Amino acid sequence: MTTVVFLCLLVPWLATVSGNSLDQKTQLILGRVPARHRAWDYLESRKTKREVPAHREHGMLGDEPEDGPDAGGDTSDLPTCLLCVCLTGSVYCEEVSPDMTSVPALPKETAYLYARYNRIKKIRSKDFADILTLKRIDLTGNLISEVEDGAFSKLPMLEELNLSENRLVKLPMLPAKLTVFNANYNLLKTRGVKATAFKKLTRLVNLFLADNQLEAVPQIPESVRTVHLQNNNITEISIDTFCKGNNTYYLRPSLNEVRLDGNPVVLSKYPNSFICLSSLPLGRYY
Repeated sequence: MTTVVFLCLLVPWLATVSGNSLDQKTQLILGRVPARHRAWDYLESRKTKREVPAHREHGMLGDEPEDGPDAGGDTSDLPTCLLCVCLTGSVYCEEVSPDMTSVPALPKETAYLYARYNRIKKIRSKDFADILTLKRIDLTGNLISEVEDGAFSKLPMLEELNLSENRLVKLPMLPAKLTVFNANYNLLKTRGVKATAFKKLTRLVNLFLADNQLEAVPQIPESVRTVHLQNNNITEISIDTFCKGNNTYYLRPSLNEVRLDGNPVVLSKYPNSFICLSSLPLGRYY
């Protein structure tokens, strides 16, 4: 009798133990993790994510000091330098995705800005108002059709300005220290370019106005060495365009490259217009 009672207690106990063991093995085989373990792993992952510096999440290199942007400091220029590439004094914002439609806020020490091939439509006077260190601005390949007064002319150190491949119909005011200006491939007409637009640019060396809709050649400063005016609508050249008609002794040897090819003007009709130059302009002569 005692044996029967013992067996009645032993069999249920063995069944219970076997069931628990089988459930654990099933979890291990199928890769299941108990709920309490899944919750712990989730909290740990959230904690780890919070501890990762912002610049590492966005793929930027280098170690951030402990008192950097994540420590509650000033982050006013952080979005731009995550969207673009910021090096010492240089900002590269080329073909930014999502589309960049305006000039971003720049670090105050920026000297060189490359914001090519974006969808910037307008240059506002405040875009560069506080960046007095700018020496070069390249906005090639945007959709710029308007430049507010003073946007560039108030930059005292700006030497190179590239606005090629845009939609300008009017030339903006330019700073006096400019040495290179490029407005190729725009929609400029003579009425949008004042005759004296370049007169005060006494340091200008290279002037590029090709592939526009200009009907006349603007006044060119004495300092200029290269002028590109090809593929416009220029129909005539005056005796004072490059030389001084009232001074037969006037020479201009520094102006050694003038391109007028692709214009309807026939240069052979104006033989006295180039006597001061060291070489003839490139263009139609018959």
